[in-house]
Amino acid sequence: MTTRTDSGKADPQIESREDLLAPFVKGEKPEAAWRIGTEHEKFVYRRDDQRAPGYDEPGGIRDLLMAMTEFGWTPVEEGGNVIALAGPDGNVSLEPAGQFELSGAPLDHLHQTCAEAGRHLRQVKAVGERLGLGFLGLGMWPDKARVDLPIMPKGRYAIMLRHMPRVGTLGLDMMLRTCTIQVNLDYSSEADMAQKFRVGLALQPLATALFANSPFTEGKPNGFLSYRSHIWSDTDPARTGMLPFVFEDGFGYERYLDYALDVPMYFVYRDGRYIDAAGLSFRDFMRGELSALPGEKPRLSDWVDHLSTAFPEVRLKSFLEMRGADGGPWSRICALPALWVGLLYDQNALDAAWDEVKHWSLDERQRLRDEVPKLGLKARTPAGEPLRDLGERVLAIAEAGLNARARLNAAGDNETGFLDPLREIVASGLTPAERLLERFRSEWQGDVVRIYQEESF
Repeated sequence: MTTRTDSGKADPQIESREDLLAPFVKGEKPEAAWRIGTEHEKFVYRRDDQRAPGYDEPGGIRDLLMAMTEFGWTPVEEGGNVIALAGPDGNVSLEPAGQFELSGAPLDHLHQTCAEAGRHLRQVKAVGERLGLGFLGLGMWPDKARVDLPIMPKGRYAIMLRHMPRVGTLGLDMMLRTCTIQVNLDYSSEADMAQKFRVGLALQPLATALFANSPFTEGKPNGFLSYRSHIWSDTDPARTGMLPFVFEDGFGYERYLDYALDVPMYFVYRDGRYIDAAGLSFRDFMRGELSALPGEKPRLSDWVDHLSTAFPEVRLKSFLEMRGADGGPWSRICALPALWVGLLYDQNALDAAWDEVKHWSLDERQRLRDEVPKLGLKARTPAGEPLRDLGERVLAIAEAGLNARARLNAAGDNETGFLDPLREIVASGLTPAERLLERFRSEWQGDVVRIYQEESF
């Protein structure tokens, strides 16, 4: 999640809807300037006993952050605590229970993206060797209860942890027990944004199935392939979901703006601290009537912060975020951006992908999204076919899109090889979660702790 380091005092005050629309409009870029930003989270654990380390303990999360500075990272503080790092590969930040996230730099092609992921993973593993820490690539803690997990000293998380139980039963699990991979992509115009948003949103259940990797809760199978995805169905309905209005005629910046204004607030950041505004209205803030900050109107940084507190399956800021995938190994960190870049960064591929989904109704899209966390690639599309069959065609479209981009590495390879892990999943018809469940029932003999040996980075 976003890490703030300033008070917002230098930001312009928001005076009009045009000011609110500005981040979306300023996000427009010519195709030559489109970039790829990849984010990936991982669980940190003590290698001797698989315990989740606290922030302050010796060899814990603070020491992990500080040890990363030897690779050129610069500490970022909040309230006297180092809670993030900044560097040439983007930013390292902490999720609420210490999940370790790289928000990568905006890069031109997937060879750079995968190299960036590799650098980061080599760095954390080198530090982990000294501190006795391991790093696990899954969508959900396989064996930890909420009470087993530490809380990181970030002001926005304290507010969210208080608020989540008021609006859903699984929001605390989302914060404390899950990890994801996501990719952030550019658009050239409002119309381009709308088409990419629609394709991304309609196909998000396919991404969830391909990356499904969270079948265990507290040491036992939980009945889902992507329990992380299921968690979002009861986190906070006011800020999550499939956003039916995206598929309505005329969808664009204005409509998303109205949606974002109606998402309840979490906080306002002032003078280095987070002020609790959970459940309050940004529209009231615009009128100077926010009870948490009476008489004050929002600044641009407040609006940018607020946009980061909506959690739909695809999110618009000054770029589009694809948010449906569980955390996983290095190969799938590279595969997720390959999927979406192949589909969205070539117009022929984008049109072909839209042709696959444009006839789906609101109810059909929602049904598919609801079924995938349990059924994975065995879920049925609105056409009545297994999702696996659609996956074959979509991967072929993505491959064609990557071929058209023709971004080569030093060996002359294009980007299509990064799709290989997804091709294997579709060919087998088995999600990563189903592979884990097979091993749990056979060679692991019901002992989920084996997952730390076999699925760590």
